[in-house]
Amino acid sequence: MTFLDIWQGFLGLLILAGAIFSLIAAIGVIRLPDALTRMHASSKAGTLGCGMILVAVALFFPGIDVVARAGAAILFLLLTTPVAAHMIGRALYASSEKLWSGMVVDELRGTPDDPANRLGGN
Repeated sequence: MTFLDIWQGFLGLLILAGAIFSLIAAIGVIRLPDALTRMHASSKAGTLGCGMILVAVALFFPGIDVVARAGAAILFLLLTTPVAAHMIGRALYASSEKLWSGMVVDELRGTPDDPANRLGGN
């Protein structure tokens, strides 16, 4: 077994792991009970899965153009996904979206940071 075989096996495992995380994100979007938890699953697992696949692509095609594009895509994902998820979550909360019935504590309700209060709701 040569180094190239081991390297390609590692890259295959990296792509497989990224695909599994992406599958978990898709299953989470379908199976989770409310919009906030579905958004959480898609943002966390989806970003990790896509990032792992992009790292494998950058390592498989080591040209500077591919590595730069993959790195830029990973950086873009890491910078924009949390901000977008946070803003979507606040908008869902402010719109009085029905939360999961199993939620025990709502620490945001009634505080000065409650987006419903800031938007003139509730």
